[in-house]
Amino acid sequence: QVQLVEAGGGLVQPGGSLRLSCAASGSISDINRMGWYRQAPGKGRELVALITSGGSTNYAYSGKGRFTISRDNAKNTVYLQMNSLKPEDTAVYYCNAAVLATSAYRYLDVWGQGTLVTVSS
Repeated sequence: QVQLVEAGGGLVQPGGSLRLSCAASGSISDINRMGWYRQAPGKGRELVALITSGGSTNYAYSGKGRFTISRDNAKNTVYLQMNSLKPEDTAVYYCNAAVLATSAYRYLDVWGQGTLVTVSS
């Protein structure tokens, strides 16, 4: 069974920074794309950023220039560096990955449990 475990959320003041991490564990053969999504109170889940196994990235408009996604393939870990945080960035941030388990024949869409980021003074 494959799991994604996020860490790094918390309370930060406007203008501050946070770094989220998400580690995949279990019997893994390969991980294709990895990404971050978020869900603000009363809103739907939205894309924040994606990164392929080759390092190509894609960002939602809201995070361009402020957020940076990266990954360490050797550690099966994806990171999200968030700078110049705004109150509207307050949300639960979820990690997502397309994972090929050792016992599987196709990639599965796996989600983490989420980590809360609160931007407030």
